[in-house]
Amino acid sequence: MSDFTAILTHARRLKASVKELSLDELRDVQAKLEKVITDREAEEAELRRAEAEKSKKIAEIKQAMEAAGVDIADFVEQEGVPATKRKTGTKRAPKPPKYAIVDANGERVTWTGQGRMPNALKDALAKGHNLATYLIK
Repeated sequence: MSDFTAILTHARRLKASVKELSLDELRDVQAKLEKVITDREAEEAELRRAEAEKSKKIAEIKQAMEAAGVDIADFVEQEGVPATKRKTGTKRAPKPPKYAIVDANGERVTWTGQGRMPNALKDALAKGHNLATYLIK
């Protein structure tokens, strides 16, 4: 919750915050708050009306489907779409290594050029070696 909201929703904080406002300024704030409330009530009434209309249409469609002897599963079978939408979690293939170096232990260390650079390669570059010399051909 923001500081402004905390002040507005707490009576003592609100009273302390508006202590220096004149009566005319307070009435102006009151009028603006009433306008905001009226607008919000109208928005919520419109949302409720839209939801009621949508529910009514859904009920009509269900009734028409029952009268026609059709079930939602029939649509799914007809279109060849699986009943449940499941995300096919395909992983992308890992990138092939771009650079290779033999570290102090004698092991070959590879790097794709993305992410952290291996310490062996960092050390070689710090000694003045060129990165292109470790490029895998």
